Amino acid sequence: MRRALAVPLLAFAFASAPALAFEVDGVGPGASEADVRATFPSAYCKPLEWKSLAAERRCDDARISFAGIEARVTFFLHEGTVQGFQLRFAARDRPRVAAALKSQWGAPSGETRDLIQRKGQKEAEVYKITWVRGRDQATLTWRPERKRSWLMVSRGGFAEEIYRVR
Repeated sequence: MRRALAVPLLAFAFASAPALAFEVDGVGPGASEADVRATFPSAYCKPLEWKSLAAERRCDDARISFAGIEARVTFFLHEGTVQGFQLRFAARDRPRVAAALKSQWGAPSGETRDLIQRKGQKEAEVYKITWVRGRDQATLTWRPERKRSWLMVSRGGFAEEIYRVR
């Protein structure tokens, strides 16, 4: 009797589980390296080139389609699980990507414009649109003078830790 109930209950649990908060073609924080390789068969996975507590492996795919534009994606893995990913694309496509993200993920948690001031250099503007869902966060960032824009999706403190010098 217990086995007969276990299968329907397990099926209900998976069917009612929430979808990934932020993802690219179904792959986002919490996915496995096998999920990355299955969805992006041309992804090249290798050990991270620098020491980080956030990840020890990365999987790069040079040409994917996201929101109808060409992009590049890098997934960062810790203990076989995706902790975050970065999507890079041409700055001219940013309005299209922002519209697609707002449509898919809803209203952002915040939109900011910051000025970076460096001694002896011209001020630089940085625009950010951020979404937050539980422990996961996504930030679309662009600088008007740059050729590329990027989207960083992360879980927990990943975004602060991944490029920290050790």
